[in-house]
Amino acid sequence: MDFFVRFNETFDSRGSTVTSQDFSAEEEALREDLRYYFMSPCEKYRMRRKVPWKLGVQILKIIMVTTQLVLFGLNNQLVISYKEENSMTFKNLFLKGYTGTDEDDYSRAVYSQQDVYDCVFFAIDQYALLKNLSVGPVSYAQDDSEVSPLVICKQHYRRGSVHSSYESNDIDPETETVCLTLDIKTIEDKEWKMANASFFNLDFYRLVNLRISFRLNGINLQTIRSHELPDCYEFFITITFDNQGHSGKMKVYFDSEAISIACKNCKNIGTVQKNKRYLLVFDVFVIVTCLTSAVLCTRSIVLAIKLLQSLTSYDVCSIFLGTSTLLVWVGVIRYLGYFQKYNVLILTMRAAFPKVLRFCCCAGMIYLGYTFCGWIVLGPYHEKFEGLSRVAECLFSLVNGDDMFATFAQFQEKSTLVWLFSRVYLYSFISLFIYMVLSLFIALITDSYETIKNYQENGFPMTDLQRFLKRYRDFPSSESCKEQEAKCSFVCCCNRLEGDEDVLLIS
Repeated sequence: MDFFVRFNETFDSRGSTVTSQDFSAEEEALREDLRYYFMSPCEKYRMRRKVPWKLGVQILKIIMVTTQLVLFGLNNQLVISYKEENSMTFKNLFLKGYTGTDEDDYSRAVYSQQDVYDCVFFAIDQYALLKNLSVGPVSYAQDDSEVSPLVICKQHYRRGSVHSSYESNDIDPETETVCLTLDIKTIEDKEWKMANASFFNLDFYRLVNLRISFRLNGINLQTIRSHELPDCYEFFITITFDNQGHSGKMKVYFDSEAISIACKNCKNIGTVQKNKRYLLVFDVFVIVTCLTSAVLCTRSIVLAIKLLQSLTSYDVCSIFLGTSTLLVWVGVIRYLGYFQKYNVLILTMRAAFPKVLRFCCCAGMIYLGYTFCGWIVLGPYHEKFEGLSRVAECLFSLVNGDDMFATFAQFQEKSTLVWLFSRVYLYSFISLFIYMVLSLFIALITDSYETIKNYQENGFPMTDLQRFLKRYRDFPSSESCKEQEAKCSFVCCCNRLEGDEDVLLIS
């Protein structure tokens, strides 16, 4: 850096009269290294015949990581399809009167006491007859060779009394939970209902909710079509009868959570074993290539090692694999930055980012204000404003001009005051963000683009490093390189002459 500082001082004091002879040999070597450092891979190949290994490894990594992503995505589609279809199967098997379509956010609703009892006993009876009902490979989960039991829990107020006139009541708000455990042998016995009659004698005015939970095992055989080993899953099923509202409408929620488990006594057969070897060879090749690239990215090695430890969640794997593929593709942009006609996007983003970030901080305050206001005032009257996240999503779609008329039309005119407020709220938000905020946002980016475009036509402001390099003569190249330059065919851009790069862009 001492050489660099002395150069700036000398150049500022003596102007253009300074020649290359005034610099020491060490300064010349420094300038030579700097200029070579900022060359593109094609220029480096023409000057020193240095093969751009980084670029080659990057392209190879893109191909292989993208291939892995496609294979993982296809397999993940089978997993998601299997889970969704099993969830629909269980709803049809264990929910009495299920129509095949959920009602809003719950599966179905019951309105009479008899319907509640019928649904509860129906689910328990279906659980006992599972082996003779399901057309899929589903069985009871086991704990130490014993079938896991079915558990029924009811939560109710500790005590309470309501007179028939409903004019007076005495309710203790403290709740308590009572559970009943039934194994498969008990359920198969026809006397289990009589033996537990007191448990099922429900006081509905005290009942908060009733929950039925059990576990099942399943095996995903459709992966065999892809020449892969089948996957085994354990399903945690919960049926909840929600009576918190005590409005006469009891909502029935069905929840099925699938967790991947290790298959027992699984054998490799035929093409499955052979395909597994091919995938293993491909995976090893990918690992070797990634490790080669990781020599230049030490941090990637640490993340890869963490990724290889005990991660069986499809969600976690998909997030890491998808993000890594995104970063791999974006990493190629740095090579386009060597060419002035291809780096407009990079330069515009770099120049506009600070302004856009400051602008978004101010606009975000207004956006959050509208979000909270819409949630509090309009939440009870419109489904798109029921939660903070839904309000934010609704407003974002309005900024982009989506679903405007439907948002206006779906407001319930139960309150004239709220209806008038909703009009003022929506018109002001749309006008402010579309005609002002969004326009200013685009103007900031356009201004940065015009500045970069003007620089490309008239020249970029010179940095200290550019001034240092400008005083140096043309980069030396070997005679053999000059003789073979016309025959160079490693990459298409290698056939260009040195005069094509009159301006070296360092930004």
